[in-house]
Amino acid sequence: MPRMLGTIINIATVLIGGTLGLFFGARFPERMSQTIVAGLGLFTLFIGARLSFESSNAILVLLSLLVGGVLGEWLNIEDRLEQFGAWLQKRFAASTKGGSGKFVRGFLTASLVFCIGPMTILGSIQDGLTGDYELLAIKAVLDGFAGMVFASTLGIGVLFSTLVILIYQGGISLLAQQAQAFLTEPAMIAEMTAVGGILLLGVAISSLLEIKKIRVGNFLPALLIAPLLVAIMQALGWNTVP
Repeated sequence: MPRMLGTIINIATVLIGGTLGLFFGARFPERMSQTIVAGLGLFTLFIGARLSFESSNAILVLLSLLVGGVLGEWLNIEDRLEQFGAWLQKRFAASTKGGSGKFVRGFLTASLVFCIGPMTILGSIQDGLTGDYELLAIKAVLDGFAGMVFASTLGIGVLFSTLVILIYQGGISLLAQQAQAFLTEPAMIAEMTAVGGILLLGVAISSLLEIKKIRVGNFLPALLIAPLLVAIMQALGWNTVP
């Protein structure tokens, strides 16, 4: 039986938090909402920077980002996510204020923030391997509060990020049941976490703090490239720690 209880709890908290944000969001002064989002952006910047130091080999992280970025551009992941968000907006949120641009921004920002980080990876693997969903439960509480803040400023698109949580986070849990030996290698998790940290930096800079536009979604394949490179190096007998 698939072990996905942690993912289900996570989805529930995002829906609850996001709904509360939509309901009470209009009561927040715009300046307060902007300050809250900026604070969340700064915190995301801090977490991303801290996670990026998990790597034992910076070259592996660089190669993962470059190869993953090329694949992402080839697959056009960012635009496909935006198109998916626009389709959802057209089908389910045509009457919301703020237009499709706001919906897509909320969908993309929440999806990336909720699905990148050590708790997502380690928690999903732990849930899939042993059924222990403690890490995902902790992440769920954090995501619930973040969902409330996001929804109050970015709208209903935040709620639809639960589809990405289900596919990405639930998918990792399901894969963990089928690929235990591969996904539990410490070096692979460390490099994947470091790549995730750098992507979080991109989310903070691009979507939250709005310093510079970065197509962070196109770097998502790097999360898979990192452990693959570690596996290749280990198979060739190369030490992954310089």
